[in-house]
Amino acid sequence: MSDPRPPADDRPAAGEQAAADASPAGVSPVGASPAGDIPPPGPLTREQARALIDRAAELLAAGEFRDAADHYRRVVGYDDPNVTAAALLGLGEALYRLDQADAAVATWEAVLELPETPSTYLAWRNVAAARVREGDLKGAAAAYREAERRAPQQDRAEIATRLGWLAKETGNARASRRYFARGRGGGPAFPLTWLIIGLTVVVSVAAMSIGGDRILTALELDKRAVAMGEYYRLWTVTLVHDPTNLLHLGFNMYALFIAGPLVEQLYGSGLFLAFYLLCAAAGSVGSFVFGSEIPSVGASGAIFGLFGILMSASRTHHPVLDRRGRSLVGQIGTLIIINLAFGFIVPGIDNSAHIGGLLSGLWLGFIFVPGRVTTLRNLWQRPGDAAGGTALLPAIGVAALVCVLAVGVVVGTATWRARGAGTASAVAAAGTNVPAIEALNRGSPG
Repeated sequence: MSDPRPPADDRPAAGEQAAADASPAGVSPVGASPAGDIPPPGPLTREQARALIDRAAELLAAGEFRDAADHYRRVVGYDDPNVTAAALLGLGEALYRLDQADAAVATWEAVLELPETPSTYLAWRNVAAARVREGDLKGAAAAYREAERRAPQQDRAEIATRLGWLAKETGNARASRRYFARGRGGGPAFPLTWLIIGLTVVVSVAAMSIGGDRILTALELDKRAVAMGEYYRLWTVTLVHDPTNLLHLGFNMYALFIAGPLVEQLYGSGLFLAFYLLCAAAGSVGSFVFGSEIPSVGASGAIFGLFGILMSASRTHHPVLDRRGRSLVGQIGTLIIINLAFGFIVPGIDNSAHIGGLLSGLWLGFIFVPGRVTTLRNLWQRPGDAAGGTALLPAIGVAALVCVLAVGVVVGTATWRARGAGTASAVAAAGTNVPAIEALNRGSPG
C-alpha cells in the first residue's frame, strides 16, 4: 500500500490550471507576450491580463521562475477577482520555486482573502501542503478540510487519505479510520446498518423477555389495528421478531449485516435509510393486503428490499465493486429464490411481506444510479449526456412507489374493516369470542 503522506510538492501546475479557470466564458486566449514584454504600469485589458497569465505559465514550465513571477505580479490587482486569484496562485508557485517559501505561502493565503474563485481550492491545497512541511499538522488538517469542501469528485479520495494520515499523526484514531474509509471509497467507517441492527436486537430481546408481551403487542403488524389508523406499525414491525424463535432474529440480522453495508457503500447512509424505510413499508403493505389475520413480526420485508436493490442495481447500472461486493451480488439471485421457496414451503412465514419488499427494492435499484462508486455507465458517458429529465426519474419513481403503497393501504384498510364488521356480526350471533384465538400464533415475515 502506498504511503498516504502528502508529498513535499503537493501543488498542481498552478499557472496553467489557474489560467484556464480565470478565462471568462466567450473570451479566446490571446497570443503570448515575449519574455520581458510586460505592459507599462496602468490598467490592463482582459486580453492583456490573460496573455500575461498564459505567458507566465509558459515561463514557469520552462524553469524561468523569476520572469514568471514578474508576469504574474503585473496581473495582481486586476479588477476581476478570478483573474487576480489566478495570478496570485501562480505567483506563489514561482516564489516557492525560487526558495521563497514564506513569501509563497503568504501569496497563497492572499488568494483566500478574495471572494470564492476557482483558484480557492488550489490555494487551500498549497497552504495545507506547506503547513505539513512546517510541521503544523493541525493547521494542515484544517486547510485540507477546507480544500475537501471545494474539491472536485476525482480529488476527494486523495484528500480524504491525507486527512486520515494527519488525524492518525495527531492521535485521533477514530477520525483517521473514517477518513481512510472515505479515501478507499469503502463506505462509512460506522455504517448506519450497524445502528439499525443494534436497535432491532435491543427491542426484539426486550420483547422476548418477561413482561415483553406489551412491547410485542404495541409494535407488531396487527392488520386490524393498522386498519383503524395505527399506520406506524408498517415500520415498527421491523423492530420485533418471533419471541419463541431466536433464530428468526439471528438470521434476519445476519442478512442485514451482509446486505446493508453494501447498499450504504453504493448509495450513502441517507439513501440507505430512505430505501430501508420504503422497503419496510412495502413489505408491510404486502402483508396488510394479502396476508393472513395473524399479526406479523420481523424485518425481512425490508431486508428482501435491500436484496432487490442490490440485484437490480448490479444488473442495470453495473457498479464497480470490490471482491466481497462482487461475491455477494453474484449470489443474490440464488439467495432470493431459496428464501422465497422456503417461505412457500414452511407454514407460518408471511411471504407476501417478502414479495412486497423485494418488488420495491427491484424498483428502487432500477431508478437510482449508485452515486458513491464508479459504474460502467460513468466510464463511457460523456459529460452532459445526463439530461434534466433523466435526473427526475428517481423522484418520479419514488412518487409512483409511494402512490402504489398508499393505494395498498386504502385497499387493505377497507378489506380489514369489512372483515372486522363481519366478524363482529358473527360473534354477536354466536355469542363467542372468536378473535381470541389470534393471540395463539403470530406470522413471521421470515
